[in-house]
Amino acid sequence: MAVLRRFLFVAFISLVAALSPLQAQTLVREFDSDEAGKNVVMSADSLTYDETRGVVAASGNVEISQGHRVLIADHVTYSEGLDMMTASGNVTLLEPSGEVMFADYLELSDEMRDGVMRNIRLLLNADTRIAANSARRSGGNRTEMSKAVFSPCKLCPLHPEEAPLWQIKAVRVVHDQEARDIAYYDAWLEMFGIPVLYAPYFEHPDPTVKRRSGLLAPTYGSSSTLGFQLTTPYYWNIAPHRDATFKPKFTSEEGVVWGAEYRERTLTGDYSVDASIAYGDERDDDGAKTGSSGFRGHLFSDGQFQLDPVWNYGYEFERASDDTFLSFYRINSQDTLTTRPYIEGINGRNYASGNAYFFQGLEIDDEQDQIPFVLPLLDFNHRGTPGAFGAFNSFDANFMTLHRIDGADSRRLSLEGGWHLSHIGRSGSVYRLSATIRGDAYHVNNVDTAGTARTTHARGFTGRLRPELIAEWRLPLVRRTGAIQQLVEPIIQGILSPYGGNPGEIPNEDSQDFEFDDTKLFSNNRFTGLDRVESGPRINYGLRFGFFGAGGGRTQGMIGQSARVKEDDTFNKGSGLEENFSDYVGRIHISPGDIFDLAYRFRLARDNFAARRNEIDFAAGPRAFRVNIGYALLEEQIPESDTTAFANREEIAATAEARITSFWRIGAGTRRDLTGSGGTINWNGALTYEDECLLFATRITKNFTRDRDVQPETSLLFTIQFKHLG
Repeated sequence: MAVLRRFLFVAFISLVAALSPLQAQTLVREFDSDEAGKNVVMSADSLTYDETRGVVAASGNVEISQGHRVLIADHVTYSEGLDMMTASGNVTLLEPSGEVMFADYLELSDEMRDGVMRNIRLLLNADTRIAANSARRSGGNRTEMSKAVFSPCKLCPLHPEEAPLWQIKAVRVVHDQEARDIAYYDAWLEMFGIPVLYAPYFEHPDPTVKRRSGLLAPTYGSSSTLGFQLTTPYYWNIAPHRDATFKPKFTSEEGVVWGAEYRERTLTGDYSVDASIAYGDERDDDGAKTGSSGFRGHLFSDGQFQLDPVWNYGYEFERASDDTFLSFYRINSQDTLTTRPYIEGINGRNYASGNAYFFQGLEIDDEQDQIPFVLPLLDFNHRGTPGAFGAFNSFDANFMTLHRIDGADSRRLSLEGGWHLSHIGRSGSVYRLSATIRGDAYHVNNVDTAGTARTTHARGFTGRLRPELIAEWRLPLVRRTGAIQQLVEPIIQGILSPYGGNPGEIPNEDSQDFEFDDTKLFSNNRFTGLDRVESGPRINYGLRFGFFGAGGGRTQGMIGQSARVKEDDTFNKGSGLEENFSDYVGRIHISPGDIFDLAYRFRLARDNFAARRNEIDFAAGPRAFRVNIGYALLEEQIPESDTTAFANREEIAATAEARITSFWRIGAGTRRDLTGSGGTINWNGALTYEDECLLFATRITKNFTRDRDVQPETSLLFTIQFKHLG
C-alpha cells in the first residue's frame, strides 16, 4: 500500500501546483516504484485533492492500473489517512487471471487485493458468471459472497428477465482463486427457476481448471440383456503427466462390470491401460444360463516410446477372457484381438522395423490352436539418392517366422533389388521404368500342396526367383474452360515377368485377403502380402479424368482394365482377374459443393458390364439436415483353398441428422443385409440438446445379431451433463 500512497500523494501535489483551478481534461501520470512490476498509472477526466483531509478524488473515466490489475470506475476516492480507496459507478476490476469483477460500489486496500463490494458480478473464464448481493475480498485471491448465484447459461435475449436454464443459488459462496475452487453453502439447483435439488455443501473447480479429480457425468439406461444400468466414471488426476479413470457399470441383470483406464506420459513417450472384470452367470451357445458363474474380463494396453531421433518402439496388447465378453457387455464389437510389440527406425531414405503378432479369434468358428502367431517379422527398405537422369536404386528385405500350435509353420526370407527411372518428356508425357529381381526362400512344415495351412504334406526348403520389368506411360492433359479446369490423363503400364512362381509348397499366409479394385489396377503385385505373386506378361491401361471448379467443386474419376497373355489360376474364381481380360474397375467422385457428395467405386463384368462390385457413399444436405447412405455389393469368390463359394454380400447403411434448432438435433440410422437370408442388422435413434451450459443426449439402439450368449438386444442410454461443474 506504500506504493499506492506515495503515488497518489505525489501525483496530486504535483497537479495542485501545476493546475489552477484543480481540474484538467484527461490527466495521465505514471509514477515509478522501487518495487519492480508495481508501477501505478492513473488517468481521469477530473482530479481534486483536499490537502487538509488528505483525500484525493477522481471522476470521469477513471482508470487505475497497478501490476496486472486494472480498476475502472466513474468516481474514485482515496483517503491517505485511512489507507482506503473507494470506487462507485460502473466499477470494473480486471484480474491477472482474466476474470472481470463488476460492482456498484467497492472499497479496496493493500494494492487492490483486499476489500468489500456491493452488488457484485463476476465474469469468470469460459463465460461463467457469479452474481451476489455483497462480497468480501482478502489476499487478492479469496472472495466470499453473500446470497450468490452461479450459472454459465446465457439469458434469453428476448426475455432477459426469465431465469436461465439452470443456476445454483447459495446463502454463501467462496471462490478461492489460489486453490481454484468454488464452494457453496446451503445451496440448491434450479432448472428454469424451479428448485430441484438441495445440498448443504457443494464444491466444484473453477473454470480455469483443466484437470481435477472428481466424478464425471454418469450414463443411465436399460437394455433387454443387461437390465437397468448406470455408469459412474470417477477421474483421478494423479499428477500432471498421469491420470486414471474408474468407470464401474452397474447392471440389474448381470451385476457390476468393474472398469478402469490408466494413462501416463513419460520422458520418452506415453502408454495407457484399459481393463475390466465382471462376475456373472455362464451361458450356453443359445444364451441360456447353465447354473454356473465365473469371472470374465479384458485387458487392453498400448504404448509408444522414442529411443533416439532414429529409433522408436511400442506395443499393442489386446486380450479377453472369452470370445463374447466384449460384445455381451457392449464394450466393443471386435472379432479379432491383436497383440503387437514393435520397434522401427527411420534414417534418411532407410526404414527398418521389427514386429511380432499374436491373435485371439473371437468368432464362433475360430480354432485358437490353428491361428498363427508371427515371431519375428523383420523389414528393411532402402531408397537410394537419385543420380544421373533422376534414377535411383532400391533394396527391400523381409524375414518372417510363422508358427501354429496345430497346423502349418513357415519361415520366409525375401530379398528384392531394383533400379527405377522417371522422366518427363517435352510433350508432357511422364515415363517410368523399373527393373527388379526378387528372391524368396521358404522353410515350411505341415503345408499341403494346394496352399492350405491345415493338412500335413510339404515340408523342407522351397523358393522362387522372379525378375520383373515395368514400363509406364501417362500423359496428363490440362485445359481451362471458363471457371472450370479439366484434366484427362491416359495411362498405360506394361509388366514382364515369368509364368508360375506360386507352387503349392509355398503357403499363402499373408495374401488371402484379396479384392481387385481401382486402387490396385496399376500395382505390379495386386496381392496384399509376399506369399503370392502375379505371373506372366500383362498390360494395365486406364483413363483418369477430372473437372475442378474455381469455387472448390470437383468431379473426378478413373476407369481401367488389365489384360494378360495367359490366364492366371492363382486368382480366385470371381475375383475379376482369373481370365485374360480382367473386369473393368473404376471410381467416380462428384462433389459440386458442401451440400452434395457422391463417391462410386465399381467392378463391372468384362463381357456384359454387369455389376460385380458396387460401393456407393452418398451424402447430401446442409448442416441443418444431412443424409448419408452407403451401399456395398460384393459378388461371390471361390478361394484357392476351397471349392465352396463365399456367398454374395450386399448391404446398405443409412443415417440422417437434423438440427431442429441451434441447440436441438435428432438423428437416426440403420444397417441392413440385402441378401436373401439377410435382414436388418441394427437400427438406432438419437436426440441431443447442447448449449453453452448443458448437454442432454439419449440414444436407443436395436441389434438383431446373435453370437452364442450374445442375443438380440434393445438398449436405451442417456446422459445429462451440467457444463463447468467439473
